[in-house]
Amino acid sequence: MSDDIWKSWYRFLKPENLKSNLIILSLFITSYEILKDSIITRIRDFYTNGFNKKGWIVDKEYPIKVKSLNKNLLYASLKWLKNMKVIDDNDIEEFNEIKKCRNELAHEIVNFITKGSNINPLPLFPKMINLLDKIEKWWILTVEIELNSNLNDKEIDEKGIVPGSIIMLRVLMDVALGNEEESRFYYNGFKKQEEN
Repeated sequence: MSDDIWKSWYRFLKPENLKSNLIILSLFITSYEILKDSIITRIRDFYTNGFNKKGWIVDKEYPIKVKSLNKNLLYASLKWLKNMKVIDDNDIEEFNEIKKCRNELAHEIVNFITKGSNINPLPLFPKMINLLDKIEKWWILTVEIELNSNLNDKEIDEKGIVPGSIIMLRVLMDVALGNEEESRFYYNGFKKQEEN
C-alpha cells in the first residue's frame, strides 16, 4: 500500500479525525446556506405583497430592481445589497472566497474526509458570521425598526442587537464544537424552563 493511501485510510478511520471533519464540513455548509438564504430571501420577502392560491405574491419591481442586476439570483441579490450600501466590494470578495470553499467541500466530501482540503474552512467562519451579522443588522435597523411605529421615539442600542440567525449559528457551533458542558448548556437551560 502506498504511503498516500495509507495516510488517507489513517485519516479516514481515526474516529477523532472523522468526527471532527464531519462536524466542520456540516457546520460550514450549514452556515453558508444560512448566509445565502439571508442574502436572497430577505430581499425577496421585502418585495412580497401577500399570498394567494399560487403562493407568495412578489411585486413586479423585484425582477426590475433585483433580478435584472445579474443572471445569477445570488449575485443579483449581492449587487442589490451593495447598491443599498449594506456591503462593499471587499464583502463580495470575501463571499466569493467563502463560496469557493463551500463548493470544494460540498463537491469533494470524500477527499476532504480522507485527504484534507487545499482550502482551510476554519478561518472563513468568522468572515461568514461577520457578513451575515452585517446584512441581518441592516435589515433590522433599516427596515424592521423603521417600520415599527412602537419604536419611533425609542433609542436603539445597535451594539445590543443580535440577529436570530447569529444566535442560531452560535448555538450550532457551541453544541457541535464545545466540550460536554458547553454543548449541553442550551439543552439544560431549555429543560429547566420546561420544569418551571
